[in-house]
Amino acid sequence: MNNRPYILLLVLLAAAGCGQKKAERFTALPFPDIALPSMIQSQQDAAEYYAEHFWDNLTDPERAYPSDSILVSGVRKTDVEQRFANWMSILDAVDLKTSEMAIKKLYDKALACERKDTSSNVFETFEALADKYMYDPNSPMRNEEYYLHFAARLASYPGFSSQEQAKYAHRAAGCAFNRLGQKAADFRFADKRGKMHTLHGIDAPYTLLFFSNPGCEACLNIINMLKEEPKISEMISAGTLAVLNIYIDEDLQGWRDYMPIYPEEWYNGFDPDLVIRGEELYSVRAIPSLYLLDKEKRVILKDAPENKMMSYLVNL
Repeated sequence: MNNRPYILLLVLLAAAGCGQKKAERFTALPFPDIALPSMIQSQQDAAEYYAEHFWDNLTDPERAYPSDSILVSGVRKTDVEQRFANWMSILDAVDLKTSEMAIKKLYDKALACERKDTSSNVFETFEALADKYMYDPNSPMRNEEYYLHFAARLASYPGFSSQEQAKYAHRAAGCAFNRLGQKAADFRFADKRGKMHTLHGIDAPYTLLFFSNPGCEACLNIINMLKEEPKISEMISAGTLAVLNIYIDEDLQGWRDYMPIYPEEWYNGFDPDLVIRGEELYSVRAIPSLYLLDKEKRVILKDAPENKMMSYLVNL
């Protein structure tokens, strides 16, 4: 008796079971939310719990649901992406130590999924989402402090080529410049008359470091926002806030021609040594870029989206 057709049928039935259905025949699952333990009462404790455990169910290596171009562990990628943006907002509500722990945990769990099943697509999805939301200069949620923890681990991921590892190592090194709470690197700059100054020589309770270019529309929007916000104007007039508007490229004539646009009460200068452009002190990945420093020139906000910066300044 030939048992081969019978055996083949069993193999096909087994392949269709245990959650291994083809994605196009699979009804997408809702995002697997976590339950908040009943003993957690305060909003802060809840934020900390959600920050750390937000992804526990989706990134369980024992989950066996389809992953393809539209699904991640059975959940639509669009849903996962929206949840990632929500999680980023939760990270902003907790301290840096908690957010660091949460990010490391997500990476470790995504890596466990990859090791369990390389077709799960969980690891690749979170790699892409971290790039898009934490690192992309156009992301309104970008945060190099968060991305550093991803990039540093991706730089040693054995599944990457040496070129990919080098890319993430370079990104991690750039994110490690001028971290939150550290003193910002000092540099000298020249004003329109050629007089030399230094960043650390600016005496003010707060310093807004503004990397800009003449003719940059986004830069002009920030200039107008700073000029038109009464609270910020009052802080500048009172000497509470100093604005250092710094140009880091070589077209000095174009910069001088644009000088009437810059407020006279600001520090408006250029980098004569081109050390910033050369990524020796700062990693300015896009213009404009905003930093907020305290009196000791410690970093409060780093490459912050303009809306976040404006909100922080108004509420000082």
